[in-house]
Amino acid sequence: MYREQRATTCAVVMILVLAAFAAAQSTRKEVHFKVGRRTSVSIVNQYGPISVKAGPGKRVMVTAILYSGKVEVDQSKRGNRVSIVSHLLEGADADSGRVDYEVLVPADASVTLHSTTGPLHVEKLHGDVILESSTAMVDVRDVSAGRVHIKTLNGPVTLTNVNDGYVEVTSVSGDVALNAVNGTSVHVNSSSGKIHYDGDFGQGGQYSLTSHSGDIEAIAPSFASIEVVARSVQGKVENDFPLEPEHTSFVPRAGSAFAGTVGKAASSVRLLSFSGKIHLKKREQ
Repeated sequence: MYREQRATTCAVVMILVLAAFAAAQSTRKEVHFKVGRRTSVSIVNQYGPISVKAGPGKRVMVTAILYSGKVEVDQSKRGNRVSIVSHLLEGADADSGRVDYEVLVPADASVTLHSTTGPLHVEKLHGDVILESSTAMVDVRDVSAGRVHIKTLNGPVTLTNVNDGYVEVTSVSGDVALNAVNGTSVHVNSSSGKIHYDGDFGQGGQYSLTSHSGDIEAIAPSFASIEVVARSVQGKVENDFPLEPEHTSFVPRAGSAFAGTVGKAASSVRLLSFSGKIHLKKREQ
């Protein structure tokens, strides 16, 4: 009993020592820029998360946590263009080269973020958003009236409450989830990742969800107003809505393709896959 208590005590002490050592090694850096309307902010970070939110006034406020002396933060401002780059020094790796960014920008700012492994998060903006990542999670929420471009290899992508904009998501194998997303144009393309849409397809927009081998699930309310085409060459296709038939360039087949309209067909919806399953699902009230 005594040996077990002693071992537990030693383990706790070791964890505290390692945490204290990590804290001692980290450095906090803050940078502020005064900007005007429609500022452009670019952040490139090889390792570590980037979180960008709307802040007060016409300022860009950057807080960076550096985890070693093998990485530096380079910053520049030219006009209304702000650039932040994590500059890796010789010998830096995923641990020693990590930088955590928390950034506040004007709500109308356009933001471009690049990261390899760190999660990307953008919230409450109405400027353009461009996000590129390899394996990290991408999360965009509460943005409107801008263009949202996302490109990733296998990191999961989640968009929540994105309104009145142009949305384009391209992923190789990452899953893509869209919750309450609508706009003039919403296009999602994934080679093997799953695509999940839960919204109302807006009014007067064009929606295209395409995956080569991943499943596609689109959930909409009974009052949705859409013209829809769904087709999977080798996968199963299901539909919960009563459709008014519509002429298409292919022959609709039960279980593999369908086309028609719901309501006044205000928005165009295309659900396409080669071998994935497609389900247009009516939301339970």
